[in-house]
Amino acid sequence: HVAHYAERGEAGEVHDVLLELKLIADVGLVGFPNVGKSTLISRVSAARPKIAEYPFTTLQPHLGVVAIDHATSFVMADIPGLVEGAHEGKGMGDRFLRHIERTRLILHLVDVSGWEERNPVEDWRSINRELKGWHPALASKPQIVVANKMDVDTSKANLTKLKRATRKPVFAISAVTGEGVPELLRELARILPTLPFPDLLTPTGAEPKSLEAPLVPLSVERVSEGLLVARGTKLERLVARTPLENSAAVDDLQNRFYRLGLNDMLVAAGAHEGDVVRIGTFEFNYMPDE
Repeated sequence: HVAHYAERGEAGEVHDVLLELKLIADVGLVGFPNVGKSTLISRVSAARPKIAEYPFTTLQPHLGVVAIDHATSFVMADIPGLVEGAHEGKGMGDRFLRHIERTRLILHLVDVSGWEERNPVEDWRSINRELKGWHPALASKPQIVVANKMDVDTSKANLTKLKRATRKPVFAISAVTGEGVPELLRELARILPTLPFPDLLTPTGAEPKSLEAPLVPLSVERVSEGLLVARGTKLERLVARTPLENSAAVDDLQNRFYRLGLNDMLVAAGAHEGDVVRIGTFEFNYMPDE
């Protein structure tokens, strides 16, 4: 069988799609701005985020590979600082929180120096509220609390208050001097192999949507005297693909109409000889079977 014509390609589909990048890391550093997250990741890995004495120095996540020894390493993500209302979008928090979803463990840094009269206990509680507000699963993700800036004289008293509030072990470190950092890394290396990789989280209230248009079933409707309109996804695609200027293609099209059951539906709709049948922009005159 030799082909006498070529079908046309179908019209392409156009969609506006918003893609969200979510980093994959073993450990996610979270905390208020300027608690020392960037300082810590720059000390324990080759990552070099910008570090300065003002909030929101880090405006995008940074990844660093932490090598414990030749056989043990893990990926740490420096998540930009969160603020109250972050899960509602304040301080670009909604851009940052999504990166925590795919971490296996949260390293929650708290500044215990009392800088700018901050309350370390309230800071710890506030960040946990933001995690839960973004997605309930984040609140149950494994978390290690780290009291940073222990090189400051006022930190010891605040460390005691933080331990009393958390009721769990708190690692006391100084990301600047390195005090307590090796012990923290050893604990991370010990616990990470016991943790599963996280499932992908679906934002609460959101359901996946298919980009494929639903199929419209075949139907025939008389819209006026002498005019019938036939609709249906398969039918309209068939007509769109057919080079109607080619007689062989038109003959094949008529045979396909039969196979789809169009002729039976035209009869059922009361089509008369000479009626115009419209399919999309294509029209033809109905001729009953002899």
